[in-house]
Amino acid sequence: MTAAPAPLALDGSRVDGPLFTAVTHLARDTRWLNGPLEWWTNAGLAVFAVLMLAAWWRARHRDAAAMALALAGPVAVAVAFAAAEVVKKVVEEPRPCRAMPHAFIVEACPAPSDYAFPSGHSTAAAAAAAALYLLDRRLGAVAAVFAAFEAFTRVYVGGHYPHDVIGSIVLAVPVACLVALLLRRVATPLVGRLRHGPLAPLLTARPAASPAAPPVTDSATTGRGRTGSP
Repeated sequence: MTAAPAPLALDGSRVDGPLFTAVTHLARDTRWLNGPLEWWTNAGLAVFAVLMLAAWWRARHRDAAAMALALAGPVAVAVAFAAAEVVKKVVEEPRPCRAMPHAFIVEACPAPSDYAFPSGHSTAAAAAAAALYLLDRRLGAVAAVFAAFEAFTRVYVGGHYPHDVIGSIVLAVPVACLVALLLRRVATPLVGRLRHGPLAPLLTARPAASPAAPPVTDSATTGRGRTGSP
């Protein structure tokens, strides 16, 4: 009787283990930052929700295509995150806390079934930045800075290897852009119609067009025009 073959799993420590330990040594030497960055690595994702709300608010002053793109942003992030979860199950890379137990790890080690590649946090951040950049370059640039910082904190707390967060960006950006652009194309006509209905205040800042008023006539002037001047 032959034993079942072991599942193929990526050993991330062999990819960039030395770079990972260089960052975790920085975490060990800056213990005063451990708590704030461990808090930020999770709570910081709220920044992208705020930026998407700002993009939606600004899109109310633009055309229906821009609003459709603003509404597509959260969907694009969700699809990119789902794709990352599928890749995790395929690659099955153990977390650094399991593959490198002697490394300095700030974050609590998750369950063995919670794999490392790619980083879910970094995927969501990069997807949000990509979707925002399609709509508003300034907001997208701000989001990109926060996404880069999010990727750094995931390595700093020991949750992921550097290649985990890089792979997240490589996956998230094209997926988010493709989904957002596809949804913009499909949803723009619908958004245009809904802008003239009960949802108008949510979809546009432009006031609804009022019916044209009947022309005002001066009956006295009209009368004098018929009878002549006294």
